[in-house]
Amino acid sequence: MHRKILIVCIGIGMLLAGCAGQDAYLSGRKLLAEGNAFASLEKFQEALRQAPRAAPYRTAYLAARERAVADIMAQAGQAEQAARWSEARGLYLRVLQAHPANEPARAALQSLDVKTRHAGLLKQARQAMDSKDPDSAMATLRVILTEDPQQEEALKLRRLLAGKADRAAAEPALATAYKMPVTIEFREASLKQVFEVLSRTSGLNFLFDKDVKTEQKTSIFLKNSTVAAAVHFILLTNQLEQQVLDANTILVYPNTAAKQKDYQEMMVKTFFLANADARTVANSLKTIARTRDVVVDEKLNLLIVRDSPEAIGIAEKLVAIQDLPEPEVMLEVEILEVKRTRLMELGVKWPDTLTLTPLPASAGAALTMRDLGGLNAAGIGASLAPAIINARQQDSDANILANPRIRARNHEKAKILIGERVPNITTTSTATGFVSEAINYVDVGLKLDVEPTIYLDGDVAIKVALEVSNIVSQLQTKSGTVAYQIGTRTASTVLRLKDGENQVLAGLINDEDRNSASKLPFLGNIPLVGRLFGSRTDNNQKTEIVLSITPRIIHQLHRPQAELAQFRAGTENSLRNRPDGVPAASAGPAVGQAKPVLTPAATRSSPALTAPAAPAAGQNSDPRSMAVSDPGYRTAQADASPGSQNGLAAAGAEPSFLQWQGPAQVNAGNSLFMQIVVQARQPVVSLPLTVEFDHKVLQVIMVAEGEWLKTDNAQTSFSSRVEPQGQVTLNGQRNGADGAIGSGVFATIQFRALGPVEASSIRLSRAAPVGANGQSIPMPLPAAHLLRILP
Repeated sequence: MHRKILIVCIGIGMLLAGCAGQDAYLSGRKLLAEGNAFASLEKFQEALRQAPRAAPYRTAYLAARERAVADIMAQAGQAEQAARWSEARGLYLRVLQAHPANEPARAALQSLDVKTRHAGLLKQARQAMDSKDPDSAMATLRVILTEDPQQEEALKLRRLLAGKADRAAAEPALATAYKMPVTIEFREASLKQVFEVLSRTSGLNFLFDKDVKTEQKTSIFLKNSTVAAAVHFILLTNQLEQQVLDANTILVYPNTAAKQKDYQEMMVKTFFLANADARTVANSLKTIARTRDVVVDEKLNLLIVRDSPEAIGIAEKLVAIQDLPEPEVMLEVEILEVKRTRLMELGVKWPDTLTLTPLPASAGAALTMRDLGGLNAAGIGASLAPAIINARQQDSDANILANPRIRARNHEKAKILIGERVPNITTTSTATGFVSEAINYVDVGLKLDVEPTIYLDGDVAIKVALEVSNIVSQLQTKSGTVAYQIGTRTASTVLRLKDGENQVLAGLINDEDRNSASKLPFLGNIPLVGRLFGSRTDNNQKTEIVLSITPRIIHQLHRPQAELAQFRAGTENSLRNRPDGVPAASAGPAVGQAKPVLTPAATRSSPALTAPAAPAAGQNSDPRSMAVSDPGYRTAQADASPGSQNGLAAAGAEPSFLQWQGPAQVNAGNSLFMQIVVQARQPVVSLPLTVEFDHKVLQVIMVAEGEWLKTDNAQTSFSSRVEPQGQVTLNGQRNGADGAIGSGVFATIQFRALGPVEASSIRLSRAAPVGANGQSIPMPLPAAHLLRILP
């Protein structure tokens, strides 16, 4: 009795649990239909708790979870794109609450942490730029770009810092005194004496390897240079090398392979390549940067490089140039096959045969010789074909259109087949009588092969191979095998089209005109009436293939940035670059190119380091600096002051002036660059200029702002206007910053030489520089630049 009661209670409990699960399941479905997928999860979970083995409940729960996760991930992605980091983090955590094993949400949280940290580093980099500390800003940006090479804000800030010091991250930053402007003058002085004066002046510490000959004599004469340049040239001319130990200490050692192994610090850099092949990049590093230790991981497509900081810096730029996405193009293709058939059958088809057959004497009996002997009209059977009247005209037009869209990578082939593969059976027999059959499939229909080549100027060259084939007839061999006669039309060409330009290829025409007649002899040849004694069939078929192709570039390969396309890479024996502010040697400007501008480090007074030296016989004992001259550039003269301490003297200041920099002759049809160089003693905040030229022989192609007004990362506004009568109006201004001082390029104007002329002048007709307090700054106009244009 008790057992029955227990069974009844259990059954009632299971029934109640099933009813509760059913109610939760129905509520969940209602919430899901209303679009509230996340709330429906709780109901489906409750239904599963009541009935864990119910398949409909589990199916509904899984479907609702996938939908809820997709909705929340989409919302989190939008919040992340809008830089609402906290909101995105909460949404990702909500996804993990619903689906703890969701890997995309975990990866998104990790990526969000990295982006949040990068945002803080970007803020630090901007603060360093505002504090005029480009080295710290570049080091911070280097950390960001190492972890995320495509970080847009970091790339933008790095472009703003282009031209500033780009030292390796592992190398300690030197003190500001290392970059202070100096004028240094030594003649036949010992290395120890020179470095001692540099140490007292700049506050830097110099340590020497035991093999350095500190009593070795050296001479150096530098005007308006820096301590960094002085140290660099002293080491370069005495076969020495340096190692920066900390912010104020430099170790000097002989530039030999053994000493470099002892002192030169090594770095390990890992490059995760997204697009380029690791082996190809490794070959470039070994050839250009002479990297000694390179490990290639083909599975992960990464490189591990161990080399000096200078080599690592070059490797970073080489990887940035090569690790670019492959260009891709979408080919919109329209293939139209137009088929027209005209059939005309008109006339009377008369019987053309009469069959006479002897009949046997009795039905079913065989024909005997007696029957042949008694043949008469009643014993011969006659069979005549019926007469047929043909009056039929048939017209048919068929248009077969294929409109595929092919996405292809640069220099990669893409194929399209629209049709069918027809089996072709081949029979092989041997001398022993063994017979075997093989089936080969032949592509019949429309085949299109394309291979694009994408150029930097937006053009796309396309190799096109079009083939249109069809089954003309079937042939049966003696063995019973069926073969097919296939008609084909092909066209191959190479096109070069602009992005979005359409090209139509037509003319693949097949025109068949067939005429046949069946008529009675003589009577069928009578004009007009002959139609009654014969039948004529006229069949005309015309087929034309039209191909229309339009390329649309999806991913374009862009030219590298200026700092990646061209950068200094040291000498043949050393990858160490000269310090900033030291102009690189040049073979001279080519025709149509501007000459590099020599700019002093600063225009304020700079100490001149001097040391007494015994004059040689017949040599002037005056220790003043050597005069340096360059056409179109003036240098300050700094004389040693007798009363200065430690041999320090103030360098004389240069007057303010404007100057042209550019070639003296150019060929007609070529371009040339003219630079307006400014030397200012006083700070300049605004500089309006007017340039005049002969518009009959010169044409302005481009006007670009120079770097002079942008010194110290100042924000500038620059405008230019070209008048048709040969006048260019320029105006540059520094916004919210102190005035620019010193020398540099104010603007660059690109001209095109239209025709030959012996002498054409380019001159400044007006210049009105304005200082920081609004006063006018006297600045004489330069002489006109004479240009000869060759035929």
